[in-house]
Amino acid sequence: MLKDTPILLGLTGGIAIYKSAELTRLLRREGAEVHCVMTRNARRFISPLLFEALAQNRVALDESESAHPFDHIRLSEKARLIVVAPATANLLGKFASGIADDLLTTMLTYGLGRPVPILLAPAMNASMYRNPAVQENLRRLKKWGVLTVGPDSGELACGDEGPGRMAEPEEILDRIKGIAHGLDLSGRTILVTAGPTREPLDPVRVLSNRSSGRMGYELARVAARRGARVTLISGPTQLPAPPGIDLVRIETAEELKKKTEELYSSAQVLVMAAAVADFRPRHSHPQKQKKSEQKAADRLLELTSTPDILKEISQKPRRGRILVGFAAESEKTIPHALAKLRAKNLDLIVANDISRPGSGFEVSTNQVYLISPPDKVEELPLLSKEEVAERILDRVVKILQPRHARKT
Repeated sequence: MLKDTPILLGLTGGIAIYKSAELTRLLRREGAEVHCVMTRNARRFISPLLFEALAQNRVALDESESAHPFDHIRLSEKARLIVVAPATANLLGKFASGIADDLLTTMLTYGLGRPVPILLAPAMNASMYRNPAVQENLRRLKKWGVLTVGPDSGELACGDEGPGRMAEPEEILDRIKGIAHGLDLSGRTILVTAGPTREPLDPVRVLSNRSSGRMGYELARVAARRGARVTLISGPTQLPAPPGIDLVRIETAEELKKKTEELYSSAQVLVMAAAVADFRPRHSHPQKQKKSEQKAADRLLELTSTPDILKEISQKPRRGRILVGFAAESEKTIPHALAKLRAKNLDLIVANDISRPGSGFEVSTNQVYLISPPDKVEELPLLSKEEVAERILDRVVKILQPRHARKT
């Protein structure tokens, strides 16, 4: 997504600059063309040589003998995005006041006038962050269209606790990807379900499935970085919560149904990626069931169907909402997916053959078909689940566009 994208990375004098080295590495891994600009104070923490090695480009410095007199114009105009990480209280104050007394602030001032997207990752002591002047500077910059990521709360370098930790490099990278994509889901509200459900037999044993939840989590993460307000309803998984989303945890299909129906009315798009158990035990025992002399083969487990959540929701008034379903099949993938598409009146269904290598559960890749009414089928190659999420959301954006035009 960032291949050959020119990014200008501003580095200021804060202890969090050590995270910026990892950010530079991640940007290069994504194929971005990274140009670093360091202030004098930044060079008191880390040598420019480190960033030159990581970015594989010359670091721009104020007093460099090789600097071009119009570096602030040349580099700013080339950049598709300007990122400052860390953005110290001093940098925020100068930028918000229109002060351009070094190469970095001159680039920011010039960039804001172009305009080019500017992303700041604030980092400072908690008391400094709470300072009314700092907060006013942030409000002013945001009013001008400057974007921010973080800060996080937690233990700071000085030993204090509170807000001021620079966002982690992975979170900053996510925001950069979203900005590069154009924030085409900005203002949209998306509800995503993910992971398996667990249906208890007793306090120890459950009926479940092999879903890791990774596909749903990637959809939530990618939607958030593309500007959407995202709520993720998740069954039991070992995955960390994606940044910038509201996470709701559930266990059973009934709990998932209740939460989905509760939150559906406030969503414009529902992406039902959860692997909901089709059956649950008819009777759930309050105590652990012990082995007995009776042979295990003689024991019978009575099952009853769980609700078809997406089908029930599809029968409610839509009011322009978009419904996206999933179909994990082991045979006749397209016919079965088409039947679900029609039965549940979906705008899009994502189908995959779980018997294919790299396309089943508990893997980081997927190979899917995107199927939309009436019978339009697009087969995607084997991709990472992040890339699959991007393709699915690209299709959602296309569905949203004509509806928005009609409403307008």
